Amino acid sequence: MRYTYKTQNTCSQRIEFDLEGNVVKNVRFLDGGCPGNLQALPRLVEGMTVEEIEKKLGGILCGRRGTSCADQLSKAVREAYDKANKK
Repeated sequence: MRYTYKTQNTCSQRIEFDLEGNVVKNVRFLDGGCPGNLQALPRLVEGMTVEEIEKKLGGILCGRRGTSCADQLSKAVREAYDKANKK
């Protein structure tokens, strides 16, 4: 299923991705951000699980923002997974 996440306190404004079970695919960062980083992140996380992304990217900071595009991705996939598995 395709998800869209509105980021907070990052240059990129949105993240779109597919979630198949707990596996993340087809990540896209939209509306701003550092082009190189935002091309690299999707390639690096393609096929990873929500838990793997949280472990590797959660808590990464960008300057004084208190978050980063990588950190926001970890939050996005967790939120989508939790919503998909809500009973």
